[in-house]
Parts: sequence; C-alpha cells; structure tokens
Amino acid sequence: MSDTDTGNSGKTENPVEDFQQWASVMTRMQAMLAEHMSEMAKDKASDVDITKMYNMFGMDAWQKMMSGWKADLPSMPDTDAADPGDIFTQGLKMWGNTAAKMMAQTVESAQEMAQIITNPTESPRKDRRFADAQWQENPLFATIYQSYLAMSDKMLESVQDMDGLDAKQRKQMRMLTSGIVDAMSPSNFAMTNPEVIQRTIETKGENLLKGLGHMLNDLRKGQLTHTDPDAFELGRNIAVTPGKVVHETPMYQLIQYMPVTKKVMKTPLIIFPPWINRFYILDLNEKKSFVKWAVEQGIPVFMVSWKSADASMKDVIWDDYVGAQIDAIDTVRDALGVDSVNVIGYCVAGTTLAATLALLAARDEADKVNSATFFTAQVDFERAGDLKMFIDDAYFKLIEQVSQQGYLDGRYMAATFNMLRGRDLIWNYVVNNYLKGEDYPQFDLLHWNGDTTNLPSKWHRAYLEDLYRDNKLVVPGAMTVDGTPIDLRKIETPSFIQAGREDHIAPAESVWKMTQHLSGPYEYLLAGSGHIAGVVNHPDQNKYQYWTNTDEAASLDEFIAGAKETAGSWWPYWAEWLKNQSGTMVQVKGGYNPGKGKLKAIEDAPGSYVKAR
Repeated sequence: MSDTDTGNSGKTENPVEDFQQWASVMTRMQAMLAEHMSEMAKDKASDVDITKMYNMFGMDAWQKMMSGWKADLPSMPDTDAADPGDIFTQGLKMWGNTAAKMMAQTVESAQEMAQIITNPTESPRKDRRFADAQWQENPLFATIYQSYLAMSDKMLESVQDMDGLDAKQRKQMRMLTSGIVDAMSPSNFAMTNPEVIQRTIETKGENLLKGLGHMLNDLRKGQLTHTDPDAFELGRNIAVTPGKVVHETPMYQLIQYMPVTKKVMKTPLIIFPPWINRFYILDLNEKKSFVKWAVEQGIPVFMVSWKSADASMKDVIWDDYVGAQIDAIDTVRDALGVDSVNVIGYCVAGTTLAATLALLAARDEADKVNSATFFTAQVDFERAGDLKMFIDDAYFKLIEQVSQQGYLDGRYMAATFNMLRGRDLIWNYVVNNYLKGEDYPQFDLLHWNGDTTNLPSKWHRAYLEDLYRDNKLVVPGAMTVDGTPIDLRKIETPSFIQAGREDHIAPAESVWKMTQHLSGPYEYLLAGSGHIAGVVNHPDQNKYQYWTNTDEAASLDEFIAGAKETAGSWWPYWAEWLKNQSGTMVQVKGGYNPGKGKLKAIEDAPGSYVKAR
C-alpha cells in the first residue's frame, strides 16, 4: 500500500494530503454558503431562510405558543421585548426566564449538580439517541450523556412541581419543556456526538459538506426532507392499483378501481381519506395497499382524491366537504344503480362523515348509506390528542398570518405534526441528514408524510374553533350544515369504529367516545400501533394485533378488560363485518367496470389532483 492509499479506514498517512482535503472541504462549504447567500440577495428575501428554518422545525408554532401561553402562566417574570412585535425574542426570553426558574427549583445546590456530572456510574435508561457504544464506554461522552438525561429529567419533573397551573397549562408546559429538552440533546450537535465526530474523521469532513447541502436544499423548499425525493413516483411505484378517474369537481376527483374477481359485492364502497394528506396512504405499494387488498376481497372500491387548496378555495368551509361527500355518494349510487353505498371516513374525513350521516338523517335520506366505517376518527373532542394544545388565540393568529391567500401551506401542518414527535421526525433527521451526511432512505411512508397538501384557511380555523376548542359537534343542534341543524344521536347507520392503541393524533379513548353519541348498531375495534400503522397493516405483514369485544361496555377500560386479543391485521375481521352488512354478490359488468357505465373514464388512476403541488 502506498503512503497515500486510504485503504478501508478512510485515513491517510500523508499529512499534506490530509490538510489539502480539509482545506478543500472548507472551501467548498464556503462556496455553497456564498452561493446560497447570493440566491437570497437576488430574491430580496434575506429573512426568508430564517422563517423557513423556523417552519421546518415547528419553531413558528413554538413561538406563538410561548407568546400566547405567557399571559396564562402564573408567577412568570415579565418578558416584554423592546419590540413588542418580535414574538420570537419574547418567546426566547420567556423560555430563558422559565428555564432559570425551573433550574433553581430542581438543582438546589452546586454539590447536587456536581454529583450528577462527576458520577456517571449508574446505567441510565435505554435511549435510541445514545445507542452507540461510545456513549457508554468513553468517560467524556458517558458524562455528557448521563448528565443530559439527569438534567432533562429534572426539568420535566419541575413542570409537575410548579404551582398555580391548571391541567391544560401543565400539559402545555410539559410539551413545551419536552420539546426544548429534545432540542438540547448533545446528540444533536457535532462536537458532542461521538458518532458524528468519528464520521467526520473517517470522511475528512465530507459528511459535513454533504450535510450542508442537505440543509440548504431543505431551506430552499422550506421543509425537512425525510426520504429520497426521487425514489417514488405516483403511478409507478406508489398509488399503483389500476383504476380510472370517473368523476371530477372543483373539490375532488373520484377514482374507481378495476375489479379482479368475477363477482363483487352489489353495494360499493367509497373511501373518504383526510384532505390534510394525500389519499395514497391507503395505496402505498402492493404489499401495503388497503385498496388493492379490498379489491381482491370482491369489494367495489371508489376513492375520493381531494384537491389541495389554492386561492380558488378561499371561501371553502366544512359544509362544502360535507356536500362533496354527499355528491360522491349520490354519484356512485346513480352510476351503479344501487340504493345505498358503504363508506369509510379516515381521520378528519371520518369526523366529517359523521356530520354527513347526521345531515342525511335530518333530511330523511339516511338510507343512502348502508354502513359507515370510521378510521381513527373523533366526534367528541373533550379528550382529543396533543393537537388540542395548539388551540388558542396565538395559534389562530399564526394561521391568519400565514394564510393571506386564503389557504394554509401544507408545510406548516407538516411541521406541526413533526413537532409532536420531534425526537423521531425532526432531530433524528437533523443528525442523520445534516451532521452525518447520510444518504436519504427510500421509505414510501416517509415520502407520503412529506407530500403535503394545502388547507382552506376558513375551513381550518372554523374546524379548530368549533370542534377542538368548543366541541360543538356533540351538542345537538349546536352546528348546522347547509342551513340544517345536525344531531349525531339521529345516526342509526350500522357503524364500524376503529382506533389505534398508541394513536397520539386521535387517542383511542377519544375515538371511543363516538360510541356514546350514535344511536345505531356499532362495533368498536382497537388496533395495535398508532394513527397510520394501526390502519395500514396488511395481513401479509403479520404485524401488531387487535382487540374486539361484542359485549356492551360503558368505557374503553371496560371494553379492554373483556376484549379478545387477536394477532395480526384487523382487515379480514372488518371485511367479514362489511360482507355481513352488504349481502348480495353480483357479476362484474356495466358500471362495475370503470368507464364502462354511466361514468366515463376521465384519466387513469391516481389522477391529476393528487399530483398537483
């Protein structure tokens, strides 16, 4: 081996070449930064990148919350900044004062702190951020690691000990503190992460150069990248189940999928996915696709593909989404010549489906829907998930500020959801993408997660105010749709209610409360995992489990106590339930073939609306 050969270690024995390599990395990094600054100057938007960075990490929402919560938190020091409009400065100052107070409460003496730092002898709890052996074996990094865990525990405990907080305020402070603690982790910084240091030595800084490129690209698009942006293409390796777009309105496209069995249920199924995400979460690939699997069970499947909001939808409200669901129901009934349809509503579309059913009941048209299935949907928001912590005047002000064109950029919602799981969806990728300079993974679920949709701002604000804040949907007559007061108690449609045991968006207990407001027969099923994996769980994967209990139960705890646990996917259980509701099977002909009946094919699935950005 020559003196300049790097072998497998990545190290050279030539100090001159080492110096040249490091100098080259620094020069290229400077050139990248200079080019980026030049782009900013040309756009005359020198502050755009800062705003985008705040948005990428959910910091805009943190700012608003800190500013909004400040007035509600007792015994907080004054945090007025010189510029009252500088919310970020106020937020940082408030956090600094609050953190100092918390530290004073928790670390009572220098001797206690010294004990924490100088005696990292106890084996701390497992934490994926510190899985590398150096966090345990290297005395320096072991001290940093264990000191951080001890300090973070102290800070989180101090929230519980703070006086004068009501339950909501304490939860807000706990969430805020947890977010700050996660951001402060030594694993997030190059000089205190042994894996990053080792990678930097091995690559002679190339990882940092590559990571800088990743970060600058993210700043340009204003969104944290989780997966290889070029790895997936709609209609090629995601959203590939064959079908046709057979109906189109300014709100949605209706996709009808090709049958693969000789006979199908006479009563078709319409799926209403949430319009805060793209529909293809239910059609990721052949091994995960709920759509493909349902078609294979002899179920005629129609899918609504919602339009991502633009300025033309500035006046769209909840009534319009209810109207769109009824339009889809009537369109499919007429096209196939059937009296009724089966429907699925996922998340917010499930909440809306409940309002649709209540409206149909009020109009004596309930028989248009044969059965309703709800995927992780809430109607009673008394115990809604962590999103409820954002519902205050500060967050409404944020929505107003970023929705000047009448719609909310989907990147803000993505950042909000990422912030709820910041350790996994933000800081993990900061370390891997920016510090380690790793290649992006090819992961379809993460690709979908980053494929954001815009929301009509008028609808979004009213939804948060009326449901999350005021919980009006469960108050008979408190809400009207198309001028008609609605009452969930009038819903007698047979219903299947699915919840995820670990769902932090629509908690199982909150989903359970739907059972207390419907009057028709229902079945509640609790699936393993959360908001996405609890739903998207193909039987072939043999993952998770589900719980069923057909006996009457007054609470979720009572349901669980008497429930039967079954390993694997709940999809076959649901399909059997649906077949029991639907009955008759018919030959595939006429309108059951996409484009061969009254509804003519407009374009191939997955359609153009899902591709619009």
